[in-house]
Amino acid sequence: MAWTNAFRALDALGVGDTVRSKHAQIQGVRVMSSSTGEVAREMDLRVQGKLGPHEARCVQRNVLLETLEAELPTGTIRYSSKIVWVDDDGDGDGTKILHLADGSILRAKVLIGCDGINSVVARWLGLAKLSDSGRTATRGHARYPDGHGLEHKMMQFSGQGFRAGMVPCNDTDVYWFLTWSPSPTGKEDDDRSPAAMKQFVLTKLRSINAPAKVLEAVERSEMNDVLVAPLRYRPPLSLLSASISKANVCVAGDALHPTTPDLAQGACVALEDAVVLARCLGDAIVGDGTETVEAALRRYAGIRRWRSAQVIAASYVVGLVQQSDRAVVSFVRDRMLSGLLAKGLLMMPDYDCGTL
Repeated sequence: MAWTNAFRALDALGVGDTVRSKHAQIQGVRVMSSSTGEVAREMDLRVQGKLGPHEARCVQRNVLLETLEAELPTGTIRYSSKIVWVDDDGDGDGTKILHLADGSILRAKVLIGCDGINSVVARWLGLAKLSDSGRTATRGHARYPDGHGLEHKMMQFSGQGFRAGMVPCNDTDVYWFLTWSPSPTGKEDDDRSPAAMKQFVLTKLRSINAPAKVLEAVERSEMNDVLVAPLRYRPPLSLLSASISKANVCVAGDALHPTTPDLAQGACVALEDAVVLARCLGDAIVGDGTETVEAALRRYAGIRRWRSAQVIAASYVVGLVQQSDRAVVSFVRDRMLSGLLAKGLLMMPDYDCGTL
């Protein structure tokens, strides 16, 4: 999902309208009762926030990456270049030696690690190890060549030890997800093949009387579209004193703030990182010469430190409450907290990373 804050960042990068043109705006969210399958709360996602109207679209990753790539000169990106370790070259100018998985080597005067949740650069900086949330996620994509006919609204289910949702991307594509806490024995979901996971998801959804259109989206997903991954995060308090930047090295995106997906903010906050980082570096490179690149990276780290910790903590807490299978929590959530949790979706996106 790309929320209001993500589109502010995309607008700053000059590609917001291109992304909007390929994805429908999500009009609202329906929070479904885990006990009856009926709508417990419904909320408009186009309401006015502190900084302007809200906006949410289910953006397809490949479309976003292709749109961003199209803005760069040909040859800027080098694919299949996984970093395996980082060295100093020893000549005193701070140049870093990047050793890649294919055996090749790159030299970098400035290193910005955007190398994901298992970031080698974050490890080099000494950031805290990831924590296991005790939860796992699977997700998939259903395509309807003749149109799905669904309203452009998100459906969200919580409780009984899992959390699920479905949202249209446009008129032909639908995204769905499910997160759960594996059983202590691990037997419940030992087989994580795509076919087995589809049946696992369908069983969970049928247990709460999920609407037929939700079941259909899962059933028609292609096998290679069903992915499974454990949910991990970086302890948020660790970022308050961490070395997010060191000399000419820093991190951004999931390398900086891996988080659970419960607020759908991972990619959104990564786009914020990009704008803030570009602005800080731009000020140093084309400014009046009073700020070095190293100082610009420190300034970026200072700006993103609290924001990163805030998003990680909020996502973790929301996921904990939404997925709890305890009877008391489920009762309070369905009858009292569902509206509050839905509104929580709009708290983190009500943020402006600024312009370039």
